[in-house]
Amino acid sequence: MTAQPWVAIADFISDDLEPERGVLGEVAGVVALDATSEEQLVGRIEDAAAIVLYHAISITRPTIERLKCCKLIVRAGVGYDNVDWRCARERGIPVAIVPDYGSEEVADTAIAMALALTRGVHLQNSRLRAGRGPWNYTQAVPLTRLRGQVFGVVGLGRIGSAAALRAKALGMDVVFYDPYKPDGYDRALGIRRAETLEELLGQSLVVSLHCPLTEETRGMIGAAAIARIRPGSYLVNTARGAIVDTGALAEALASGRLAGAGIDVLPQEPPAENDPLLVAWRDPAHAAHDRLILNPHAAFYSEEGLHDIRTKTAAACRRAILGQPLRNVVN
Repeated sequence: MTAQPWVAIADFISDDLEPERGVLGEVAGVVALDATSEEQLVGRIEDAAAIVLYHAISITRPTIERLKCCKLIVRAGVGYDNVDWRCARERGIPVAIVPDYGSEEVADTAIAMALALTRGVHLQNSRLRAGRGPWNYTQAVPLTRLRGQVFGVVGLGRIGSAAALRAKALGMDVVFYDPYKPDGYDRALGIRRAETLEELLGQSLVVSLHCPLTEETRGMIGAAAIARIRPGSYLVNTARGAIVDTGALAEALASGRLAGAGIDVLPQEPPAENDPLLVAWRDPAHAAHDRLILNPHAAFYSEEGLHDIRTKTAAACRRAILGQPLRNVVN
């Protein structure tokens, strides 16, 4: 008698798995491994018919080469930098993503961070709570009206487009940089294209990052890029932590080059206690204390979005196990 195929959820999810079981039904069992490191997968994942990977750990060549019958690795999210998709391709294992589960939530978070920064909401709340400065608007002087100001989008994918439309609804002049986007999207969305990243940085009051983490984008916003940013502007990152050099970010806030930053993602999550950005953020004497918003990789989250990602990953696994056509394969 052939054993029932099963799906391994590698990390992040550890409850009763009702959403996944509802989709997989009698096709496959499902097990949550709740791993916090790749080493914890050893001896537990090799026989899985499909693997669901969130963002708490990575799956690299040693793990992939031990897989015996895996038909799909599905990254429960948009970015796939934490899975060795090249090795998976060598082994004939498709890697898929879920590109549409939380686009609204991430775009909403980017705009929320931008508004909290550009309207002085976060700055004034932080200073008043600490008993610093007068109880009036001069805490945040100078602020500028948002209508007509430039909102720069780096990466015009699904989330970048959603953020662009939200910023446009605020009356902002939206500019995007994405060298891989064909012509015509600027006209379709009623926004402008920047031919280079430098062109976008030099004119934007808000720079919002929505690109994937690749060798091209890793460290893209470092000291050199920040030096080209319009002085007194704001940076928002809800994409991938390693796109931004966080050491350079702390220095830019201290110098006033950046008036503020909203960061949902960091290169290491959770960050080390001695991470320079966290040290600056916790220091009342550092500008980052009042001008930096940090979130714990939470931009994707809503109850509806989390349910979507769980059912969509399970549906992808179901299709793979049944031999049906796969969607959103990246390798």
